[in-house]
Amino acid sequence: MNKTCLECGEKIVGREDKKFCSDGCRNAYNNKINKDSTNFMRNINNKLRKNYRILSELNVEGKSKTTRAKLLNKGFDFEFFTNILQTKTGNTYYFLYDQGYMLLDNDYYMLVKKDI
Repeated sequence: MNKTCLECGEKIVGREDKKFCSDGCRNAYNNKINKDSTNFMRNINNKLRKNYRILSELNVEGKSKTTRAKLLNKGFDFEFFTNILQTKTGNTYYFLYDQGYMLLDNDYYMLVKKDI
């Protein structure tokens, strides 16, 4: 049985469970599969990544405080987050994956990192 590369169609030599003729073809195939399908998705994912980088940069210790102005100056967009956590005490945390923030008094924010 002759197997062909899923990316380029060339004949595959080697292990019988091999799907690609080279690392280059494997990478090209997976990049095509995993790319954002629309500009809309790409733009949202870029905003989420930027927000995550900002929180990670400001929250090195795993728990810290910062101001709204500092977040905005770095380009943080409060409209983009991945999930909301409502605590039993009524506090609301907004998360970007494992980095989160909660509004405190006087435009201060508590930054936290969720242990995963």
